[in-house]
Amino acid sequence: MMRNSTPEQMQSGMDMWMKWSSKAGNAVVDLGTPLGKGKVVTKSGVSDAPIGVSGYSIIQAESIEALLPLLKDHPHFMSTGMVSIEAYECTPMM
Repeated sequence: MMRNSTPEQMQSGMDMWMKWSSKAGNAVVDLGTPLGKGKVVTKSGVSDAPIGVSGYSIIQAESIEALLPLLKDHPHFMSTGMVSIEAYECTPMM
């Protein structure tokens, strides 16, 4: 989508992200980046990944439930089409 945007549209999109990031504050550990093409790698080979994840951000919260209010006005919801955000917890290794 960004590939076909004008510089003004790109700036407007970045402004929305910066406003959201500022509102989320210190919870934003890594604002992230858009993602491009991917590969699915298995022990038997490699194939193209379906386009399902368009980007990532790392947000720190006490729980997934505490994270949800931070996503309420996320700029991703301003995109066209079926838009969703998947939130996952990082689990401790030990």
